[in-house]
Amino acid sequence: MPPILDVQKLRSGYGPIDVLHDLSIRVEPGEIVAIIGANGAGKTTTLMSISGVLRARAGRVIFADSDITTTPAHEIVKKGIAQSPEGRKIFPKLSVLENLQMGAFTRSDASGITEDIEKSFVMFPILRERKNQAGGLLSGGQQQMLAIARALMGRPKLLLLDEPSLGLAPQIVVQIFDVIRELNKQGMAVLLVEQNARMALKVAHRGYVLETGRVIATDQASALLNDPRIRAAYLGE
Repeated sequence: MPPILDVQKLRSGYGPIDVLHDLSIRVEPGEIVAIIGANGAGKTTTLMSISGVLRARAGRVIFADSDITTTPAHEIVKKGIAQSPEGRKIFPKLSVLENLQMGAFTRSDASGITEDIEKSFVMFPILRERKNQAGGLLSGGQQQMLAIARALMGRPKLLLLDEPSLGLAPQIVVQIFDVIRELNKQGMAVLLVEQNARMALKVAHRGYVLETGRVIATDQASALLNDPRIRAAYLGE
């Protein structure tokens, strides 16, 4: 079975500066893949280049056997890739319910949208309690839940998660990662960028280590978790 995502020798960046240098990663169907690395390693740039927010300068992005390297971002969402971005970036003046409805902007099946909103409320019960509250008034953890739920409203085949644990209380982080595991059990492929390398590698099947826009190591997540060099550099041991 071909990978659901195959990034081949990707070069991408901002202005005159290249951030990614011939970066290649793969995500197999039903797999959680973690990308770890220090600040500035190119983790967020990788996700933005996959989702079409940032245009690749060279290389290819193949999703579900289709070349999406030059596909506009909104069309990539339609094809089945959704991103929960770093910093959450919810719509602060819109209600929780309206934020979820915005996540379904590519869809026209009203009954299916209603069904998926209900699924979001089952997944994150606090969102049901806050459904008429402005997104900007939610706590950081609640906003992260909303960002993930909003991404899921597009019914993606591949979910891109950028720093889902950033700035959150430990008990909220556990809840977020439990949801990631559950989504994966339901068959969703996940590409996870996460500074909490230990947490990321514990939930992932495989991992990539980025350094200055290049892959310097890749292996099964358990192997990376037990690699002394990775432990010293990224796990604080």
